[in-house]
Amino acid sequence: MRKLRKPVYATAGYNTISFGSGRKEFNPKKARPGLEEYITEAGKGVIAQINDPNNIDEGIISNFMAARFNHQGNLAAMIPMVHPSLEYKPCTRVEGACGSGGLGLYTAVKSVLSDVSDVALAIGVEVQNSVKAVYGADILAGAGHFRGERKEGHVYFFPAKFSDRAGACYQKFGYDYVRKGMAHWYAQAIIHARKNPKAQEYHNSIEDLIATGMTPPNSKAFCEHINVYDCSKVSDGASALIFASEEGLKKIGLTKKDAVEVVGWGQSQADISKKPDELTKLTTTRRSVEKAYEMSGIGPKELGFLEVHDCFTIGGLLHLEATGVVGYGEAAAFVAEGKTAINGEMPTNATGGLVGFGHYTGGTGTRQAVDILHQLIGKAGDCQVEIKSDRPYGMLISMGGNDRTVTCMIFKPAV
Repeated sequence: MRKLRKPVYATAGYNTISFGSGRKEFNPKKARPGLEEYITEAGKGVIAQINDPNNIDEGIISNFMAARFNHQGNLAAMIPMVHPSLEYKPCTRVEGACGSGGLGLYTAVKSVLSDVSDVALAIGVEVQNSVKAVYGADILAGAGHFRGERKEGHVYFFPAKFSDRAGACYQKFGYDYVRKGMAHWYAQAIIHARKNPKAQEYHNSIEDLIATGMTPPNSKAFCEHINVYDCSKVSDGASALIFASEEGLKKIGLTKKDAVEVVGWGQSQADISKKPDELTKLTTTRRSVEKAYEMSGIGPKELGFLEVHDCFTIGGLLHLEATGVVGYGEAAAFVAEGKTAINGEMPTNATGGLVGFGHYTGGTGTRQAVDILHQLIGKAGDCQVEIKSDRPYGMLISMGGNDRTVTCMIFKPAV
């Protein structure tokens, strides 16, 4: 794979609160922010960090299902709401299910590399608490092959897909072993989220998190192989950041100390109409990771921390194995031993991940990039991991559907 033809930097990141059940201020009977409020908050949060929004050349917005959750399409035309200077600037909306945010990052980087833009604003957003959970599950089933799978699928379509993956892992590696790893993933997600005031699980006060995570699955109430604690929650929110060339950084009045450099990416698609070949592996994710390693010239031993797409706890374990940080079937033990904690061997999802921070689907990949930016410039607050000089790289994995659309991106400090 070709190397990047010039440096591309990420900077000026901003996350809104991940809003939904679990937040003390959340009340489903009261009015809540919509797309307009989240887009403008995230965009203005970025603009407040630069010298002049007129220097933004274009906007990219990522979203999954606003047309169904909010009866709103044409989201690119919402970007000018952020600031008058964005009126008539070129803007694009991208969609790749839960991996929409990753596609937004990928699109922004390509624009800068192509010299079309020196400064590209990437925004990711989703507002899902607009329908009841059972209807939301049907909407989210659009991340899979609706025509081929939905009619015969589980009422909770996507949880069932990852329940099947969990069941396959139980059979391959042992129920107790895998279940323990999943429970520790849940506990870690909540512990990390409690350090992050913007996380959806920030207020979570459950005392025995491992016992909660070990709650036996109940197929009569939910899915056969996972429980509700294995799932990321329905979330509303937005994230935004800027991708810029070296000249672009100068234009917006920021230095490399305020930025991180993109050193590699991999973007892969698998045929949505086909079922996964092997339920115990994320093969499309693995291919994207391999591409990112090839472009960046590094391997898993150089990674310092991870942001992976743990839409379900079993997904977190499988993503960890897909990075090559651990071998096939080794993730459950690695997590149970505390090696993915903030102070562990490979800090993973230090701000809570999808299970702890929340999963506003179209914006999650963008949020991951913002959090990697904050980690590498030392502005992650109580969620800060130690950035070691021999392992200064952070990797994100943004996955859409059942391992169908995957973007992997690797960053390092710009100075």
